[in-house]
Amino acid sequence: MSMLWVDKYRPKDLSLLDYHLQQAQELKNLVAHSDFPHMLIYGPSGAGKKTRIMCILRELFGSGVDRLKNGTVTVTTPSNKKVEITTVSSNYHIEINPSDVGIYDRVVVMDLIKSIAQTQQIGTTSNQREFKVVLLTEVDNLTKDAQHALRRTMEKYSGNCRLILCCTSLSPVIPAIQSRCLPIRVPAPSVNEICSILKTTCKKEDVPISPEVAENIAKASNGNLRRALLICESCKVEKGNLKANVDIPEPDWKVFILGTAKLITSKQSIESLMKVREHLYELLANGIPAEIILKELLTALVLKCDKLIIPQVVRDAALYEYRMTQGSKHIVHLEGFVTKFMCVYQRHLRALMEGF
Repeated sequence: MSMLWVDKYRPKDLSLLDYHLQQAQELKNLVAHSDFPHMLIYGPSGAGKKTRIMCILRELFGSGVDRLKNGTVTVTTPSNKKVEITTVSSNYHIEINPSDVGIYDRVVVMDLIKSIAQTQQIGTTSNQREFKVVLLTEVDNLTKDAQHALRRTMEKYSGNCRLILCCTSLSPVIPAIQSRCLPIRVPAPSVNEICSILKTTCKKEDVPISPEVAENIAKASNGNLRRALLICESCKVEKGNLKANVDIPEPDWKVFILGTAKLITSKQSIESLMKVREHLYELLANGIPAEIILKELLTALVLKCDKLIIPQVVRDAALYEYRMTQGSKHIVHLEGFVTKFMCVYQRHLRALMEGF
């Protein structure tokens, strides 16, 4: 089975990274130091956070971290409810996303991470360490209770366990966790850096690509290198070449959101709202993050409404985005934003009609 370019050409060593070279050298020096700290790695999607984390793990433990196995762990809540969470692990590290279990993320942090941290590494060799690494993704989606539990776990088991936390935004992470970690920001690559990587990848695949197409793909990816490589590969599959005059396709989910925005502005009624709800459920069911749905929906709606109500619409979007980070039912807040927009939009249309 052929691999996607984004996986096939993912760098496996810090010295092989294509951009942020000074940061890569600093990370290499940090790993060589005997006192490896807890780390908090943050930056936008597609910037290369996970790639750098895996490179760090290979520097720490060698190629053994590549022998991965998927598993499912069951934890019991205080109310005796069984909660399952998926893990990816090797003999030296384990990767989990506690936010997958919603409001029960505190239980995962307290029980699962504690059980991992209590086990000690035995039979270490010269290229291995005496601690295990727990990789937590989407830390910015953890509840405050889970974050406080994580802080206590970091303090208690720091002797034989190191935590690498990965997130997109640093602001939702409580200061107590930030102060106990070494923060490392991974900025998005520039357009020129993305163009260079696209040209190098296409050369390895023996696929000619014009500078114009590479630049268009880089701009369309909006700083997301993973998206740029996926767009590049999809264009190659569809068109057969990457020469001039290649149209950059929009993702299906983005086209679907544009259609949803058109539905919202065409008619403001209960029936229309029910259809929009179906669209939102379908987007969420297909794995599109609620934050991305709200952002793209806001962008599409702003382009369709009068400039007089844009400040109000943006304020409402900011309010519901904040509420979404505090709750667990994202669909409720997405529907709330759509309903509020319909009211504001319809009221504005009526005011315009009365003015005439």
